[in-house]
Amino acid sequence: MSAFGTIVQIGDILISEEVILEFFACDYEKCRGVCCIEGDCGAPLEEYELPLLERDYSAFAPLMRPEGRAAVDEKGFFEIDIEGDLVTPVTSSVRDCAYTHYEGGAGPESSAEAGGRGNCLCAIEKCFFAGKCSFRKPQSCRLYPIRITKLTGGGLAFNLHRWNICQDAFEKGRREGIRVYQFLREPLTELYGEDFYRDLCAAAEYVIAGQEN
Repeated sequence: MSAFGTIVQIGDILISEEVILEFFACDYEKCRGVCCIEGDCGAPLEEYELPLLERDYSAFAPLMRPEGRAAVDEKGFFEIDIEGDLVTPVTSSVRDCAYTHYEGGAGPESSAEAGGRGNCLCAIEKCFFAGKCSFRKPQSCRLYPIRITKLTGGGLAFNLHRWNICQDAFEKGRREGIRVYQFLREPLTELYGEDFYRDLCAAAEYVIAGQEN
């Protein structure tokens, strides 16, 4: 493990200092899951996730809106964005992620207090918590606001993604003293192992102490 400049390196993973220093904690009461329904394309997918989506589709499909199921019927379990990356399919009308679930069966036109949209959840994750499928949801969603870039030679770069719709999450994290890497402890540990997260915490202590001195 080494730290240099604004980058922390753990094995073959390079981590932006912002992942350590910035505060973040999802504020669902305010955003109502708007990250599922905003943006120009769907959520990034890894190749290993494609067969998992197909395997568990019959379990979580009933929780999706008809428009979402239609998108999967038309495009498949993924599509390719303008940069050539794998992403979740989006609906043709309001361009929601196809795998979106609206509480109470509401659609994107409902709930004025949520900006004209209903409360959004991930149909896959809702199915997972009900014990009906084993795939939770795409890792890009679980790790947000970290975005991962694959480096030449096989390494990875973890960078902080700033999205205006998540401003409330940055403010909540700051109020409650929760940093990005702390908020993402569970998925980081599950995806990269306990040793990785332990080393990340040790590096974070070093970086934070340096900022405070």
